[in-house]
Amino acid sequence: MEMNVLDDEKLVEIWLTKAEKRNAALRERLKPIYTAYKAKKYLVVVYESGEGDLYELTRDLVLTNRWRFAEQEVQRAKAQCSAAEQ
Repeated sequence: MEMNVLDDEKLVEIWLTKAEKRNAALRERLKPIYTAYKAKKYLVVVYESGEGDLYELTRDLVLTNRWRFAEQEVQRAKAQCSAAEQ
């Protein structure tokens, strides 16, 4: 487990491995942390390691975002051409 406290953002990041996210005792030990930081008006965020292939999932996300960006650029260009014709 890794815990990062970002005081300037009032944020607590807790990073759990695959094994840690399944550990009920560890989860119980996190509850006082949630309570203490909630009292200070901090947001506590827990990141859990996933089950998928990181390379493939990241690649797919990047490709999807590039496709969306290209599609938006085409739509903007079409809109500009239509505006110029009027």
